[in-house]
Amino acid sequence: MKRIKKATAIIIALSLLLCCGFTALADGAVLRSSNAPFRVSCTVNGDPSSERGFTWYTANDCPSQLSILNSDGTPAQAKIEYKDVFEWEGNYCHQAKVSSLNSGTEYYYIIGENGAAGIFSTDDGDDRLEFVVVADVQASSAENFEKGADTVNAALAMLPSSEFIVNLGDFTNDSTNEEWDLFDGAFSEINTSTTLIPITGNHDGFGCEYWFKNMFCLDESESVQVRNGVNYSFDYGNCHFAVINTNDMLSITLAQLKWLKNDLNSSDKDWKIVCAHKSPYTLGKDGKWPDAMYLQKSLTKVCDECGVDLVISGHDHQYLRTKPLKGNKVDESGTVYTLCGTAGSKRYEVRSFLADSFTKTEFINTLIIQKDGYGNYWNGTDWNETDEKNIGGCFNTVSVDGGNLTFSSYILSDELTDEHGDRLITKTDSFTLTKETGKNTPTFDGDNTTSAAAYTAGLLPSFGAFAAYTFGEWLPTFLFILPKIIKVYIEEDTF
Repeated sequence: MKRIKKATAIIIALSLLLCCGFTALADGAVLRSSNAPFRVSCTVNGDPSSERGFTWYTANDCPSQLSILNSDGTPAQAKIEYKDVFEWEGNYCHQAKVSSLNSGTEYYYIIGENGAAGIFSTDDGDDRLEFVVVADVQASSAENFEKGADTVNAALAMLPSSEFIVNLGDFTNDSTNEEWDLFDGAFSEINTSTTLIPITGNHDGFGCEYWFKNMFCLDESESVQVRNGVNYSFDYGNCHFAVINTNDMLSITLAQLKWLKNDLNSSDKDWKIVCAHKSPYTLGKDGKWPDAMYLQKSLTKVCDECGVDLVISGHDHQYLRTKPLKGNKVDESGTVYTLCGTAGSKRYEVRSFLADSFTKTEFINTLIIQKDGYGNYWNGTDWNETDEKNIGGCFNTVSVDGGNLTFSSYILSDELTDEHGDRLITKTDSFTLTKETGKNTPTFDGDNTTSAAAYTAGLLPSFGAFAAYTFGEWLPTFLFILPKIIKVYIEEDTF
């Protein structure tokens, strides 16, 4: 169930396309029909061993057409359920759920009359798994989207057997048609060469309602709401993944915390991994606000209770890894929290006034920060120790082999090159978690959906819990460090 090399995928995809009615012009361009698909994505939707979700857009209103093919080009015995086509911001959105796929199998797909082609592989169910993690491309120009794509391509070249890409959110800066088209222009080849695991970022949900759910076909059956994001989960190999939406009432509602606890307790998988956009532990610019810091009180409690091994997050555009934590204390039996940097070119330097206030430095194992155009490696005492190799886009790889999980982080240099003239890639962090497998026992087996009425009824208690934290814990700390904030702002021009 290995991810095939990109060159092979392109050759086969082009061959399939030519068989499906594309007209090649003399200059190598392709004449597409007026209903040509764009913004194509293949996502996990349900059981990764047998199901996938597909989204694509067309400029005109036309029927949805999706073909699933075996590796030899013959039609696959798959069930396709199309959703109704609907107009969205001047274009037409198509979505489909594919099921009855065979596990551990490589498939091709063709979308549209003369459409786009792609490839994906289903989970074979064994306890070996490799995948790529990136965060916060958050671009608004073609140039910066291309830089983000370069980072992701470097990750896939580093881990060619990657079975999917986890994207931790903020795909664009303003979630407009123009930006999603630029994203598609830079990432279309990537997005059609593997399966995506998308996580909602604040730039994907605030002020741009329903964009995220309309860009990715996901399992919404247990999502507490879908207006500003989607929460969902799935098993892959011997791992359970829970994806949360940290736009839910600015941070997370009690309804979603209840869903997360039930979801994690329903799994017997060896590894429990939570994917989020906002990070509960950070020294970046967003670490001074209550929405992210509330997660340090609410999310971490659920992780402690449910035995979560790893939390991967984005939002603050720097790389930070904690020591294992439990009850907001260092504990070897606890959860490792990783803030996964940025694949893009917008990078945040450390806010030194946050050290030992909202995030204790004793919690931090590794911190890669960027300041005034330089990448800084924090050595535990000096915030300004610079290392030019750390200037660039960040990507991360995860390899699971039974009871071993290895997470590695890399920087693709903006400017430096290696001895072959290629852009320099530097491994900046790596760690391995080890555990005895076969020990997790499910303790929840029930209905984990949230009705609209129950969600609405829970908003006031959720707001109360968030407000109690904000005024009872966050505000006193913020006011206490305010003189330091002002001093740092005057001296370093950072806030």
